[in-house]
Amino acid sequence: MKHALGLIAALLISSAAHAHGTTHGTIEIIHPNIPQPAAGAKAAGGYMGITNSGTEADKLIGVETDAAAEAQLHISQVGADGVATMTHLDFIEIPAGDTVVLERGGLHVMLMGLTGTLTEGDMVKATLTFEHAGKVEMEFMVDPPGGEGHSKMDHSATE
Repeated sequence: MKHALGLIAALLISSAAHAHGTTHGTIEIIHPNIPQPAAGAKAAGGYMGITNSGTEADKLIGVETDAAAEAQLHISQVGADGVATMTHLDFIEIPAGDTVVLERGGLHVMLMGLTGTLTEGDMVKATLTFEHAGKVEMEFMVDPPGGEGHSKMDHSATE
């Protein structure tokens, strides 16, 4: 069901919104975006849809960008006790014939140690590394600010 909802969300994104996405072999990156962080923020979240139209699963195993000292794969979850946690992931599996959505409150790219100011409308170059598809060059679009203030969260104990 989670993947079906992700596919529906990916399909609902307007063509203008994902015009900066990219396709590499069987992997499609849909609307990679970073909500504009607050002035002086040291971290930001990166989000996107990733579709694997291939016949075998792939794994997103890394992210590189000059926009941050470090980029990691993370998941945010809320436990039964209502406490939110963020955990570093070694990879994100992208099942064959499916779409995985990286979004607030779930899977995401964590950019830590931002090297400059990210302003709405900026394009931030990055390289995603997949186990099978290899390196995929793409750009995050800096979207309008909003959301839960992710850039102000303490990420010092995420590993």
